[in-house]
Amino acid sequence: MAAERDRERIRDRERGRGRDRERNRAREGARERERDREREEAREREKERERSSRGRLDVPRARRRRLLPEYDPDAFGRLSEEIARFLGTGRFIVWMTFVVIVWIAWNVLLPAPLRFDEYPFIFLTLALSLQASYAAPLILLAQNRQDDRDRVNLEQDRKQNERSIADTEFLTREIASLRMGLGEVATRDWIRSELQELVKELERTGNLERPVETAGTRAGEPPEGG
Repeated sequence: MAAERDRERIRDRERGRGRDRERNRAREGARERERDREREEAREREKERERSSRGRLDVPRARRRRLLPEYDPDAFGRLSEEIARFLGTGRFIVWMTFVVIVWIAWNVLLPAPLRFDEYPFIFLTLALSLQASYAAPLILLAQNRQDDRDRVNLEQDRKQNERSIADTEFLTREIASLRMGLGEVATRDWIRSELQELVKELERTGNLERPVETAGTRAGEPPEGG
């Protein structure tokens, strides 16, 4: 019985050490995720500081001499998106149809001195060709900016999903360790069974000692009638 108790204590110690190691690994994982999160936030703050410093008056900008005129890519990109968005609306189609009809009617119905683009309307064809040649790159530029935004959003969603998965795994390990700990807690039935075994062992020990004492007493008593 004592050997079984010693083995049970040894197993309890091993389980306790295993739970401690599991908790330590979980804490290390949580600290590592927290450090990664802090690094990511620091990078985001640095990028935000760089973006905000572009339009601030108290931060000097480095002047570089260029042969070509300078322009703001973000402003040009926003303008291209607005133009591409307008080209894809019904309002643009209505206005373009109205302009073409007025143009053709002006150069057909009015007297010859007032006409500026007679049939076959070469100037109108040139204007529509220029419009098409500029509209295609503007639409492509707007699509590229939208692709960049989608890529950034996808990357942020992926990082958020990784953080959620890591947090879920950490919580799962914690719940499993708690269940293991609760499973090893002494229950009422287990204590009752242990007490019953102890009582039986004490009764057995008492029953063994009583015959020995009775035999010794009888051996020391004088015989009757002596």
